[in-house]
Amino acid sequence: MAPQIVSLGEIVVEFFRRELDVPHRIPGVYLGPCPAGAPANLTDALAKLGAGSSLIGVLGDDEFGELLLSRLREDGVDVRHIRVTQGYTTGISFVTYYTSGVRKFIFHLRHSAAGQLSPEDIEEEFIADSELLHIMGSSLAISESSQRACYKAVDIAKDSNLMITFDPNLRPELIDAETIRKVCEPILKVSRVVLLSKNEAAILTGTQDPVRAGERLIEMGPEMAVLKMGDKGAVAVTEEETFFEPPFEVSEVDPTGAGDVYDAAFLYGLTNKWSLSKTMEFASATGAIKVTKLGAMSGPSSIDEVEDFIRKANKKTI
Repeated sequence: MAPQIVSLGEIVVEFFRRELDVPHRIPGVYLGPCPAGAPANLTDALAKLGAGSSLIGVLGDDEFGELLLSRLREDGVDVRHIRVTQGYTTGISFVTYYTSGVRKFIFHLRHSAAGQLSPEDIEEEFIADSELLHIMGSSLAISESSQRACYKAVDIAKDSNLMITFDPNLRPELIDAETIRKVCEPILKVSRVVLLSKNEAAILTGTQDPVRAGERLIEMGPEMAVLKMGDKGAVAVTEEETFFEPPFEVSEVDPTGAGDVYDAAFLYGLTNKWSLSKTMEFASATGAIKVTKLGAMSGPSSIDEVEDFIRKANKKTI
């Protein structure tokens, strides 16, 4: 039986600056390797929450690849469709943080194993037998073959009446804004839900207002747009309603991966047919827990951790 939720794309190790406000061009200390990659973070978080999840991707035949495959397998992700290839090293990202909240990335993806994902890695029966396909925009931007793999998976999902969800996960280091809008358009047209940051919504719609951006996104195809706004909470927009979810009060340690973990929690609620209010609260709590932990894949270890956090935590008043 195929896993409940499938995603595909980059699986990488990440190194991050130990000190704040240090540009990459200045020699210094990086910490890592930490398991990362947007679709990897998502499927790992889903598995730890108790959902069936599978990841399709490519790793290098090296120790970084061994680290990633071991971590995903141990956390419960179905790794049968992760290919280990010779001749390419496992993908790597470097990130440095600034006190302003800005993050700067340097990626080794296109010419790494991660960039070698291709349509041949997508098995029609495997996708068709799943319940939900989640696409990350970063996987559309890594390479032309990775983009074609994503489009193939979406075509199969659409023909099989699977639910499709989408996080544009824009990375300006990989692709320019005009191209971003172009490559995202086919996925938006067939997605049930789009989950994205306020800044990403502004790039795709041309408006900074989150509600208006959500309305414009719905006009592009999805039934629901969920805008993640960090310490301002989140808002879900449909044709029938607009729902605001206030943020939880936490001390941020590492924001990388929080959006991916939020997506995982939202999809968990979606596939379990929870109410929108319960799903939004659960996703907000899951994302909040993630930012208190180092490492992009270091989200909640179980659904019990999230539920306990919700009982004990305080929400901000916006």
